[in-house]
Amino acid sequence: MALSDWFKDQDQHTSPQNTGPVQIGWLLNEQKSGIVYYPPERVRSVELNRTHAKSASRCPAIINMESRYFMIRVPFDMHLRFVRDKNGKPALRNMLGDASPVRASVLNKKLHVTSESEWRYKDRPTIQVSLPYLFITDEPTYMTQLSAFMHYNKTPLPGTIFGGRFAIHNWPRPLMWAFEWHDTSQDLILKRGEPWFYVQFETMPQDRTVSMIEAENTPELAKYLEHIAASVNYVNQTFSLFKDAERVRPTVLLTPVARK
Repeated sequence: MALSDWFKDQDQHTSPQNTGPVQIGWLLNEQKSGIVYYPPERVRSVELNRTHAKSASRCPAIINMESRYFMIRVPFDMHLRFVRDKNGKPALRNMLGDASPVRASVLNKKLHVTSESEWRYKDRPTIQVSLPYLFITDEPTYMTQLSAFMHYNKTPLPGTIFGGRFAIHNWPRPLMWAFEWHDTSQDLILKRGEPWFYVQFETMPQDRTVSMIEAENTPELAKYLEHIAASVNYVNQTFSLFKDAERVRPTVLLTPVARK
């Protein structure tokens, strides 16, 4: 059965699956040094004034909005400077040097400058940090990655992050933090534990709440990820492959982690 047909069949029945919260699973697709990565945290204004009946932190609209946002924290310290090598090629310099908590060989695998020909603006470099975060679900859900706009940063970043929106029910993929460096005269400084970015979920219907659980990296999930991986290297518009992905998708991708 095609996944689209399965969704239609599910919608015709009243069950906890489509009347209660939508279960979103999160996992790390690689466990090496996985302990340094923070679990997603629901964004809440718990520390704000709730004593007054008209306080903004008690507003149902604000509470409903916050309930759909989850925060990811910076996993390790980074102090980077944009430079060009002797041949004029864009590069990054680790300003922490020997004081960096991350070995240079490890950081180089996670961090890179995109090809200059792919920048949106010729004077605004784009850098990317590869991450192991993966979000999955078995119900139609779109996820948006965006900046941590509800958290105040005393030292604003010298640029903006690239947001993105895609379907995680049939196109799950590891996240990447992409940054467009507007002011290259300023260093990019990220500190472990600081709010880094948000992920926000759109459900069907839109009034359903979201429940975040830790998920297993099952053989079925691993096989499906391998099937759709690296398609961006061969096809420009990967969204056009969604229907093809549905045909090979297992009915169940989300398996909660069993805790003893």
